[in-house]
Amino acid sequence: MLTPWLWAVFTVIAAFAQTLRNAMQRELTGSLGTVGATHVRFLFGFPFALVFIAGLLLATGAPLPRPPLAFWPWVIDGAFAQIAATALMLAAMGGRSFVVTIAYLKTEPIQVAIFGFIFLGDGVTWPLLTAIVVATAGVVIMSTNPKRPAAQGWRLGGAWPTFLGLTAAATFALSAIGFRGAILSLAPTNFAVAATFTLTVGLALQTVTLSLYLLLRSPSVLWAIARAWRPSLFAGFLGALASQFWFLAFAIATAASVRTLALIEVLFAQLIARFAFGQRTSAREALGMVLVVAGVALLIWAQ
Repeated sequence: MLTPWLWAVFTVIAAFAQTLRNAMQRELTGSLGTVGATHVRFLFGFPFALVFIAGLLLATGAPLPRPPLAFWPWVIDGAFAQIAATALMLAAMGGRSFVVTIAYLKTEPIQVAIFGFIFLGDGVTWPLLTAIVVATAGVVIMSTNPKRPAAQGWRLGGAWPTFLGLTAAATFALSAIGFRGAILSLAPTNFAVAATFTLTVGLALQTVTLSLYLLLRSPSVLWAIARAWRPSLFAGFLGALASQFWFLAFAIATAASVRTLALIEVLFAQLIARFAFGQRTSAREALGMVLVVAGVALLIWAQ
């Protein structure tokens, strides 16, 4: 029997690894462009996923899953929605601070709850809904600045990056639902094998698709990625590691619960923004983080 709080441990590990990966990709965007930096997480993450699934099969003695027909629409949705979401996220980071962009992305949980209820029948309890609303209010407070004039906000990346960030959150939500649906379709396969197999298939689809796109449209970007293989390899590893733990969490908990707890990433992002990018925390951001922590605490209490 699985430990009830195991999904929470998986989620915290995934959130920390993803925050580091986002920081790495943000740095790569300048030299590789948005599509190139997006491709790094898939191209260099796929080999690590192969290592993960091979090691897991050897350790458990489980056979390689035989996915049913229902598996493929789910995993295709998850894979391609994630490509679009990652590109939108990196584009948004070009117009807003690292922390604020992450905050926009963290409006995702309420969208995940809605999509999960519609497509997977995942239940949404009142305590979970309250936790989502409180935590989401925190990220909204962090994301707004009423002192900035509207025109200045637009020129400095106010309205457009806001749209990009919120759209990225919606597509990340659809991706999470797609991957959870794919994992659940593999039942009664061992949850860890189902999660890792889904990750491997998803990364394979993403790697092939973006490699072909860049080969046909921008082969110079592929050469730039090859030249930046050292930081790209680390970003790919962090991406695969984060995804591995996201998928493990999706296998045993609803996507809404996982993505709500994932709001703790805002705290990790603040630490990275302060020490890596020299960005200070405003009073509004501090208030927002307090609400995020309160929402996360309510979520854990309600489980």
